[in-house]
Amino acid sequence: MGHNPLHEGLVVAAHGRHYTVEMPDGSLRKCFPRGKKAGTAVGDRVVIEPQGADEGVIVRQLERRNLLYRSDEMRTKLFAANVDLLLIVVAVEPAFSDELIGRALVATRCAGIKPLVILNKVDLLAQLPAAQARIEKLRGLGLEVIELSALDTEQVNAKLLPLLKGRTALLLGQSGMGKSTLLNALVPKALAPTQEHSVALDAGKHTTTSTRLYHLPDGSGDLIDSPGFQNFGLSHLSAGNIERGFPEFEALLGECRFYNCTHLHEPGCGILAAVEKGTIARERHDLYKRLLAEHEDQNRY
Repeated sequence: MGHNPLHEGLVVAAHGRHYTVEMPDGSLRKCFPRGKKAGTAVGDRVVIEPQGADEGVIVRQLERRNLLYRSDEMRTKLFAANVDLLLIVVAVEPAFSDELIGRALVATRCAGIKPLVILNKVDLLAQLPAAQARIEKLRGLGLEVIELSALDTEQVNAKLLPLLKGRTALLLGQSGMGKSTLLNALVPKALAPTQEHSVALDAGKHTTTSTRLYHLPDGSGDLIDSPGFQNFGLSHLSAGNIERGFPEFEALLGECRFYNCTHLHEPGCGILAAVEKGTIARERHDLYKRLLAEHEDQNRY
């Protein structure tokens, strides 16, 4: 008995070991990985063997340009591949996490992904100056920041669509930042069923339960939305990767007395000297120390 012909497709949704693969004709197939190990992420291009009318088996994944991981207290797992742009959504209110942003920036720098910060809810004028002051630190790292209100669909499309053209972008945002409102402005009705469900439950907001890729209406780009999470997975990075994940370190790396300087305690360290002078923010160096400590703890076991 012969095998079905193989076809290439794009993974557009993932939930556990269940994947939705979009075929070249736009049809969707529910697919499962061959074997026990699931190493596929939304954004991957895969080869599948069709099964029945609308199912299939993932035979292999094609070469990917990059891969992002998410982590919690229990484990790290992959969740998005072949990403060009990370849209980090923060808001004037509620307060956003510097830790999550810092980890995201390390992950994207090591993966060759451009980060873009979106300051949402700028219509909350009373709280806006304080949020802008916090964001200014990110501008100091060379990050592009776009200020907008996700409720203003015309403004969202005017400011973001030109940047998304020909790209696959990943939306990142904590609960309450307005990420879903932004997604709906860019991809109308993308979350309509979930919103209706939330209203019926009197929840007041939707909850994204699985990672999904949406095509922009004009077909010019793709947008990946994923469940909210607290940390990017960085356990796969080496100590050298972590060091390179801090752009403000780069110009000073040649100023350390020792070639294998860890920038933690060594005399004559250019990074530590910059922290003392205030040219590198102490909180950024503290994040670097935490990431190195986590790396060492993992290598111990």
